[in-house]
Amino acid sequence: MLKVRTMRAQKDKKIEQNTAIDREQMIRFYCDMLFYRRFEERVNLAYTQQKFSGFCHLHIGQEAVCVGLQHALRSDDYIISGYRSHTLAIAKGIPAQEVMAELFGKVTGCSRGKGGSMHMFSKEHRFLGGHGIVGGQAPLASGIAFKIQYNHEDSIVVCLLGDAAMNQGQVFEAMNMAATWKLPVLFLIENNQYGMGTAIRRTTSIDHLYKRALAFDMKHSMIDGMNVLTCYTHMKTIIEAMRTDRQPYLLEVNTYRYKGHSVSDPATYRTKDEVETYLQSDPLLQMKNDLLKKQFADDTKLQEWDKAAREAVKEAERFADESPQPDNEEAWKHVFAEDR
Repeated sequence: MLKVRTMRAQKDKKIEQNTAIDREQMIRFYCDMLFYRRFEERVNLAYTQQKFSGFCHLHIGQEAVCVGLQHALRSDDYIISGYRSHTLAIAKGIPAQEVMAELFGKVTGCSRGKGGSMHMFSKEHRFLGGHGIVGGQAPLASGIAFKIQYNHEDSIVVCLLGDAAMNQGQVFEAMNMAATWKLPVLFLIENNQYGMGTAIRRTTSIDHLYKRALAFDMKHSMIDGMNVLTCYTHMKTIIEAMRTDRQPYLLEVNTYRYKGHSVSDPATYRTKDEVETYLQSDPLLQMKNDLLKKQFADDTKLQEWDKAAREAVKEAERFADESPQPDNEEAWKHVFAEDR
């Protein structure tokens, strides 16, 4: 497990150790991760069956980040992300049926079939994308945080970024503004080790991306993103502190994607040994072993949960299959702001 590397690490770690996680929470974490894994596997299959086309980026292997964050946030907090965001959208409250329908380009999708895989959105659930421009979500996140500050709200905004986004100029501008104006935005780096097919170590001069926070005198840390308990306890500590001090934060979460950059990427730039090494720390496998070790579950119960997850995903796909395509008039809707 990776250690948290920051001047505040020991304090945060002490708090995390005192954060009790009971049986029900552990089961919830596991079932959520299991559902997201099965959802993305079904999305991958649907793509190969040509039920939809275009770009599609799976979150398989990074479920611990999604679930840890999901349970550390409140419903009135905001999330804004990049294009690898299907399960993040579901975790924020968008029904899985609407996410699947959006993937299929159906009018019942959360963006009425206009956004597709990369542009999930819900004003109601405060999930503000899904953005296809690498790093483009960072300035928007600072803008959302400014709105929160201006209106004296108690919520925060989480901006999820890939490791490659940390080499984009607009990210630094956004972080500088957030630090200068003391905006409540958590910049969360999902470092899955690769920017498309290029290892991050080949494009970045520093050994750890969280060090970028030093340029802005911003609080920062790094954690193991393959363990959901680590993700939850550390993120909860950060977020609760942000509600009080209203300061931005940069968190590097080291994780790994088991599939290619997109569904069309064979990922031949990685060795089988490398993938196998990361499979040994699979978030689902770790939590499964914890549940069995603590006797919180047995093989029968694990099979029941897996069956339930698969059935729920099938129902979401059935909803998407049966939903109508947008009619021609839909192309003219939401082009301009409507009077209210």
